[in-house]
Amino acid sequence: TAVGVHGAPAEPPGTTLPLVAAIGAIAVLTGSLIVSKYLLEALVGFAWPVAVYVALLAAVGYGPSVWWCRFVSRRWATGDLGVDIGLTARFADLGWGPLIWLGAVGAQIAVGAIVVALGVPLVGNTEGIDEIRADRTYVVSLVITAVIAAPIVEEMVFRGVVMRGLRSRLPVVAVVVVQGLLFGAAHVDPARGSGNVGLVLVLSSVGMAFGVAVVLLGRVGPSIVAHAI
Repeated sequence: TAVGVHGAPAEPPGTTLPLVAAIGAIAVLTGSLIVSKYLLEALVGFAWPVAVYVALLAAVGYGPSVWWCRFVSRRWATGDLGVDIGLTARFADLGWGPLIWLGAVGAQIAVGAIVVALGVPLVGNTEGIDEIRADRTYVVSLVITAVIAAPIVEEMVFRGVVMRGLRSRLPVVAVVVVQGLLFGAAHVDPARGSGNVGLVLVLSSVGMAFGVAVVLLGRVGPSIVAHAI
């Protein structure tokens, strides 16, 4: 058995990354999402095909995070994303994914009930999607990106790099809680005003549920499926 400093068991390969990797992952994702949002709003008036907007939104909003994950893997680990952040896919993920999703829904309902009972302002992050008056190209682009690109990249970031970066400094329970809170905070939108408070709390519970699953399974494949659902 490998032994670390002061005789404590060393973390197995691929379990931890430097804290700076986690900080960088959050900074890159937050910055790129802000830029992509304003870019889409500026270009939607050109009425280009939806596929063009989807590609732009995915490339600008999530491309930098994919680059960062690869950089982290090569700079501080083995260079294999499957080993370094648990990015592996198995057929069993199609079974685990729905189960994890159900667990996340349960956590969301429990926290949502508390938020509503306490009168905490809450605005959902899908508010307005069904409004016919909204620009359809804008909405469709956001939805497609949210169901395909977001689950893959956000799981790579939060349940991959961030969790392993925090694990170098914190015990596993604290890691699950902190990364969940960061996941919720990443969905803050100034346009929602005080409604962000309840939204962050609810989505943090989802992030924690995903985090528990990744700790137990050691991979982000199942949480990607759950996130997409």
